[in-house]
Amino acid sequence: MTHQVHAFEPPDRFVAGTVGTPGDRTFFLQARGGGRVVSVALEKVQVSLLAEKLEELLAEAHRRFGVDLPVLATAGDPDNDPLDTPVDEEFRVGTLGLAFDVDTATVIIEAIAAGEGEQELIGDDDDADDEAEEPDDDLDRLRVRLTPEATRAFIDRARRVLSAGRPPCPLCGQPLDPKGHLCPRHNGYHR
Repeated sequence: MTHQVHAFEPPDRFVAGTVGTPGDRTFFLQARGGGRVVSVALEKVQVSLLAEKLEELLAEAHRRFGVDLPVLATAGDPDNDPLDTPVDEEFRVGTLGLAFDVDTATVIIEAIAAGEGEQELIGDDDDADDEAEEPDDDLDRLRVRLTPEATRAFIDRARRVLSAGRPPCPLCGQPLDPKGHLCPRHNGYHR
């Protein structure tokens, strides 16, 4: 089976965004460049972890290689534009990979499609170690190469997208629905 590698080195635009209303949003990574747009779906927690790990990667690159770290996105106004339309999902992300290329002082992000092996991991413990050690080379991927400034802009936007969801309950921290929710801190009474 052939796989597709959507490479943007560098992209004109690489952002995290959503489609839908808070509480019913689908999260996407979207890369644009060379007259094409690629959108891949992923979970909210993956976007959160990606932003967190990119922050750590930049700090480590600064510590080990002396890479200058941008404090804030310096490319003028922050990118608050919606995702480019139409948002056609190429694949759903199963694995995210990060690397720092010392020679070019760039960050490489690779989003790998969820494969059949990942679904086997849930139900079949016998093969779990074999599948988890080596990712399947026959899976589609999105690969982007970003400067530290573009990485900072991505992190800043990802955090804005994540915080634009439903507000948390002040007691338990779970998201509040417009109709309220069953708060465990109130013994199951609506809040």
